[in-house]
Amino acid sequence: MKFPQEDARLPDSMNVHVAFPGTCREAMQFYADVTGGQLECLLTYAETPAAEHSPAELHNRIIHASLNLRGRRLMGADMAADCYTPPQGVEVQLEYQDIEQASRTFAQLAEGGNISMPFEETFWSPGFGMATDRFGVHWMVNVASDNCPLATEGDAP
Repeated sequence: MKFPQEDARLPDSMNVHVAFPGTCREAMQFYADVTGGQLECLLTYAETPAAEHSPAELHNRIIHASLNLRGRRLMGADMAADCYTPPQGVEVQLEYQDIEQASRTFAQLAEGGNISMPFEETFWSPGFGMATDRFGVHWMVNVASDNCPLATEGDAP
């Protein structure tokens, strides 16, 4: 039996935020072109109260970017050199119903980057691939499938 307070723990949404070393504007515009998403915000440090507390070299960089992908957001920001570390251990995952679109998206994201797993059929999906784009962001592109059942309670570790 679920209690109302248990449902309160669930967030209203979950989004991804990516840090960039000064390439946020270019990356977010690229992602908008690749995905067809709507770039809702590109706010520079100079346009915020943070300008007076940030180094001048950051003023033309992005403090907040938001790309709307059907109500989910890919957000990003440029970080100062002493605060930036390349992403590790996290991938942005895009899922499609259409294998042709998934394949095109994967190819565009991988161009100029590195492919760690080519886009191809797997045991759980008719199409899946992993790549790191030219901005250093790790991506997984997946085609939806019913081939990945939920573990039953007895099967769970």
